[in-house]
Amino acid sequence: MAALQLVIGYWTRVTPRRYALIVKALVYYGNKDIRLETDWPEPVAGPGRVKLKMMSASICATDIEEWQHGPLWVAHEAPNPLSGRQVPLILGHEAAGVVEEIGEGVTGVKVGQRVAVENVETCGVCFWCKRGESAVCPSMAVFGLSADGGLAEYASWRGDQLIPLPDSISDSEASLGEPTQVAVHAVRRSGIKPGDTAAIVGCGAVGLLTLQMAKAAGVKVIAIDQRASSLELAEKLGADQVLNRATDDVESALIQSTDGVGPDFTFETAGAAQTPVDAINWTRRGGTVVLVGIYSATPKLDFNQIVGLERTVIGSVAASPGDYQMAIDMIARGVIDVSFMVSDVIPLDDVIERGFERMIQPDKDVFRIVVQP
Repeated sequence: MAALQLVIGYWTRVTPRRYALIVKALVYYGNKDIRLETDWPEPVAGPGRVKLKMMSASICATDIEEWQHGPLWVAHEAPNPLSGRQVPLILGHEAAGVVEEIGEGVTGVKVGQRVAVENVETCGVCFWCKRGESAVCPSMAVFGLSADGGLAEYASWRGDQLIPLPDSISDSEASLGEPTQVAVHAVRRSGIKPGDTAAIVGCGAVGLLTLQMAKAAGVKVIAIDQRASSLELAEKLGADQVLNRATDDVESALIQSTDGVGPDFTFETAGAAQTPVDAINWTRRGGTVVLVGIYSATPKLDFNQIVGLERTVIGSVAASPGDYQMAIDMIARGVIDVSFMVSDVIPLDDVIERGFERMIQPDKDVFRIVVQP
């Protein structure tokens, strides 16, 4: 009996959670290698952290790019300095859950509360964090990319980076504050002001959210895409004009619509090989281009189009403090509509076949597939 107790005690110290409970999770192992595991370790609510029972996690293009072309953003060469995690790890950076356990020192949330996961953890002490530029913190840990994410039955995250959700945001829409914060961040970084004209290149999910954010800022918006269905949706969401790059002379139409000068701002959200080049070329002299897309190809660019015409090019990724809260507030007040993004709701058991494999199809007609464990 003493020997048995000794063995049990040893395994409790070494792998206490592995044997306390096994959970289901979608795990990224590497390029084209994702697996639905059924015996992943249970996360814990340690000091300053909260254990969440996941309510929803949405699959976005970044997840697909990581699966097919990565690792791009997933921590793989060494453990992330903040999370201590690297591959294999759980995907799902757009997520929301219900507070199940609260660790020591956590305030502001309570057990049973629905919360959105503010998914970027930064060090708070580096040069960039001290300057308020935490979106480029070198130690950044991202939920679902450099830390275990939300495509699982349970997750753990910092208690001070959870945003309580109002009743006006449904369970299926709860994870969509994350892509909305990307749009909020891009528009805030741009410096755009009422009365300006903005072109949105790419009417996918982030493009249509950026469109709505720009309209909320009092801006005239011209939406550009090659899919008629996306342009129809752009019109419904408030675009002042839509242009189909497959059939329209976009550059001439932009000049005509802006009194011969071109748009003041162009937001590139498509992430294709040619679209950032087009975005720069279509922007007026002295105008600003905001690159929001995530690029798996390397475009060829004539830098004289920037230098000679004094265009400003801004990169925008993730979010700064306050962006996610603003996104949640704008969704809750109906200023930004995210309902169009929910193309399907599936269980975790179907995440590969009905989720990832569907998202990779060339003829897919989906924005977000929401997984509800």
